[in-house]
Amino acid sequence: MLVSTKGRYAIRALVDMAEHSQEAPVSLGDIASRQEISLKYMESIARELVNAGLIEGFRGKSGGYKLSKSPEKITILEVLSVTEKTVSPVNCIDSCSPGCERKADCRSFPMWNELGGLIEGYFKDKSIKDLMKS
Repeated sequence: MLVSTKGRYAIRALVDMAEHSQEAPVSLGDIASRQEISLKYMESIARELVNAGLIEGFRGKSGGYKLSKSPEKITILEVLSVTEKTVSPVNCIDSCSPGCERKADCRSFPMWNELGGLIEGYFKDKSIKDLMKS
């Protein structure tokens, strides 16, 4: 499994939001600047995160973005599921892929399936809160 730039940037942006939006929403420009991400790319990522219900946008003079729930309730698995669509190491175990015809006779399928479960479990146990500065 290779996490794309979009996935890594989304995680960084959510951690930044969690650390900087305690009282008021934070602007994408501020996040982009602090995280050294282009504003245009940050806007694209923010749209996906809003559509997935992970962040909320606020308009107006003091507008910006905030997490839609507390940082400990947003798992890295949720974020990667939005940005990467899957965390499966191979297509044959991915629920988004058509089933493999060789699955029943495949000697390596159990190994890939177990690895997929380990990856998913690891990311499910990690939250945005775990990545924040103490």
